[in-house]
Amino acid sequence: MYLVIVFLVLYLPILYLIYFSFSSGSTMNTFKNFTWANYRTLFADTRLIQIVLQTLLLALLSSLIATVVGTMGALGIAASKRTSTRNLMLSLNNVLMVSPDVIIGASFLILFTMLGISLGFGSVLASHIAFSIPIVVLMVLPRIQEMDHALIDAAYDLGASAPQVLNRVILPFITPGIVAGYFMAFTYSLDDFAVTFFVTGNGFATLSVEIYSRARQGISLEINALSALMFVFALLLVLIYFFIQVHQSNRTKRNKQKARNAA
Repeated sequence: MYLVIVFLVLYLPILYLIYFSFSSGSTMNTFKNFTWANYRTLFADTRLIQIVLQTLLLALLSSLIATVVGTMGALGIAASKRTSTRNLMLSLNNVLMVSPDVIIGASFLILFTMLGISLGFGSVLASHIAFSIPIVVLMVLPRIQEMDHALIDAAYDLGASAPQVLNRVILPFITPGIVAGYFMAFTYSLDDFAVTFFVTGNGFATLSVEIYSRARQGISLEINALSALMFVFALLLVLIYFFIQVHQSNRTKRNKQKARNAA
């Protein structure tokens, strides 16, 4: 019962927005006739479509780079032989996770200003990469720690080189963590507002910043239509991640079954 109440609190506002995206009225006070006009207006708004594409490109690039760097960072932390060094790196990583977005955004703004870097796509991309890396590290590191080191030793005993061990033993095992880290970084980048608000400029805007700017002038039902489409997009991402996890789980079961049959 408690979970039902929690889900209602979380999803009712979203469903309320989607419901009024089909209203022919101009406010969310009363629902008028059913219409697709708000969606037609949305697709006719070239500026908003451009901002959506910019936001998706930013999220894709930042999460991809953060996933590569974060995975290497997690491998480096796991390879640390001194416990104190490993704990220090984990603590530094976790500090960024718990720091308020306003502090992170203001820090990046000061940094870019001191270095003379103009605010725009580059500054936003660098900021998103920076705050996404700790997320990837936290998603990948547990998979590395779960790995049986005997697999690595066996690969070396069979004559495998270090790159071969990385590509054929370690990376396949930690792939679920890497995929999870990528999707988490993508999600964080997609809906970030506070950090982006500080470091954006030169005509570049993301969806969250643009919606905030328009909300100050009064919410139109075009934003409701956009929210509905973004919600559907998020559901598709969840389904894709779910099927990837199912595929990984089935492949692991098949490999275990083959190992038992071979034994």
